[in-house]
Amino acid sequence: MKLIFEKSVRGRKAVELPKLDVPLQANLIPEEYVRQELELPEVSELDVIRHYTALSRRNFGVDNGFYPLGSCTMKYNPKINEDTARLEGFSQLHPYVPEEFSQGALQLMYELQQYLKEITGMDAFTLQPAAGSHGELTGIMIVKKYFESINEKRSKVLIPDSAHGTNPASVTLCGFECTEIKSDDEGEIDIDDLKSKLNDDVAAIMITNPNTLGLFETKILDIAKIMHDNGSLVYMDGANLNAMLGIARPGDFGVDILHSNLHKSFSTPHGGGGPGAGPVGVKKHLEKFLPVPRVEFVDKKYKLNYNFPDSIGRVRAFYGNFGILVRAYTYIRSNGYEGIRAVGENAVLNANYLLAILKKHYHLPYDRTCQHEFVLTDKNLSNGVTTSDVAKRLLDFGFYAPTIYFPIIVPGAIMIEPTETESKEMLDTFAEVMIKIKEEAITDPEILKSAPLTTPVSRLDGVLAARKPILKYEKQMVLKEQE
Repeated sequence: MKLIFEKSVRGRKAVELPKLDVPLQANLIPEEYVRQELELPEVSELDVIRHYTALSRRNFGVDNGFYPLGSCTMKYNPKINEDTARLEGFSQLHPYVPEEFSQGALQLMYELQQYLKEITGMDAFTLQPAAGSHGELTGIMIVKKYFESINEKRSKVLIPDSAHGTNPASVTLCGFECTEIKSDDEGEIDIDDLKSKLNDDVAAIMITNPNTLGLFETKILDIAKIMHDNGSLVYMDGANLNAMLGIARPGDFGVDILHSNLHKSFSTPHGGGGPGAGPVGVKKHLEKFLPVPRVEFVDKKYKLNYNFPDSIGRVRAFYGNFGILVRAYTYIRSNGYEGIRAVGENAVLNANYLLAILKKHYHLPYDRTCQHEFVLTDKNLSNGVTTSDVAKRLLDFGFYAPTIYFPIIVPGAIMIEPTETESKEMLDTFAEVMIKIKEEAITDPEILKSAPLTTPVSRLDGVLAARKPILKYEKQMVLKEQE
């Protein structure tokens, strides 16, 4: 497929604009900022349509294929969510509209907070954060504000070695130091290592549960007690909350602060850089630190309350990504209690079904019941075939590759999350392909080392691409060739 610049022909136009019908105002823009030539391809409207239609057909998404991306929960988004978000009363509502004219939107946000409180066991929520990582940052800001309010200066936060990379990033941005906690032989937090690193300078622990190995931290009650006895807070990264929806509530096992990724657990769009949402829930003793404004229901009206002097302040323009909140609200209302519980149950069932099949063919470092995802490795593959080879070969069979080489504590990790929305037939097909790839490693390893073979772009030199990326296509090169 040619680049759009390669289709360019001098003088060809897609549209012709009418002549300027207002007086031309010169010198409004400083001369150094005026672009002398607009570097655009010269193509017809038909060229443009065909080019972008062809590009769209090359996109891969959950609507046209299986997307077993562990740690990301790339599940199907019901289209009723999109229909609701497009309702004129929501999509055309300006964020500066007075409260009396936005009661419906405020009611939706208030009720979404109530649903999230019930589902998670937390006492209060903010819907402002625009992503899971933003929710983490908000949560750690609350940790900092809490210790300032009791005149304690603590500088360290404990983070398991299996954590998402955004955890230490959020901690560092808030001025804390990270202390790594090791995992034990079962893939959970090593309690002895935790105790050895716990002191009066530790503000909190950031714990992901289920963790990034897809395993439930069975000692979570003990961990919470140990932290609380030290005067420390327990922050839970709720990225994997979908595995316990309707089954267990973080607020009931000692979590003080929690963020939830709406795009993972509550089926809002995911990928492409946004938009997203990462609401943060807290227990009662931290409620006064939540961002403002807070959505409340007072005197039979919904309102935004800014009167919280201990708040960490606003963390997002207006009130977060409202369209995403509409989608999550719709998802919760569509499923109801029984449906939400079924989400958790089926996420765990699908993952364990696939694990039971594939552990007979791939190395499974933690052979125990998983939650929503599990991690295999390339340890037993023949002829030097690696995790990267497996991932690239899967593309030839029409599947998106799983998450690879994460978590980093597992060498050659292949992290697979089937999600609750995939059928048994799809899981069986994926398993058959994974088994076929394992056999190819024995019988024809060169295929794997050359894959992908059927995609528009074949295997790239990853090292060269990282060191010498081509970031700009030179239009002049194409025009010169045409001449």
